[in-house]
Amino acid sequence: MHRALIQLLWRALAVLSLVLAVIGAVLPVMPTVPFLLVAAWAAGKGWPRLETWLLNHAHFGPHIRAWRERGAVPRRAKWIATVMMCGSALMMQFTPLPLFIRIGVPAVMAAVAIWLWRRPES
Repeated sequence: MHRALIQLLWRALAVLSLVLAVIGAVLPVMPTVPFLLVAAWAAGKGWPRLETWLLNHAHFGPHIRAWRERGAVPRRAKWIATVMMCGSALMMQFTPLPLFIRIGVPAVMAAVAIWLWRRPES
């Protein structure tokens, strides 16, 4: 019983992440690949057939494999993420959010961008 519940939770996380990735493929403000990476990881824990399908997918498989093998991120993805974060940080400055949020969130985004650009490219 306990093992079946754990497998069900891994599968639920994989499906939820896959759904979020599909939404991210349609909405430009939401990422796709990070959710695919989580979906493949969770599927590897509880749904090997889904993991295999994701790894062999013609479009997403190479990105997932590159991340797993070398922690690599395509240059195009780095640029898109950086531009989106800069745009979000800029738009945030014109909102009535508290100052600590208008400064803190862009600071976190800057740290993520630095980390992202330090990753190898695929």
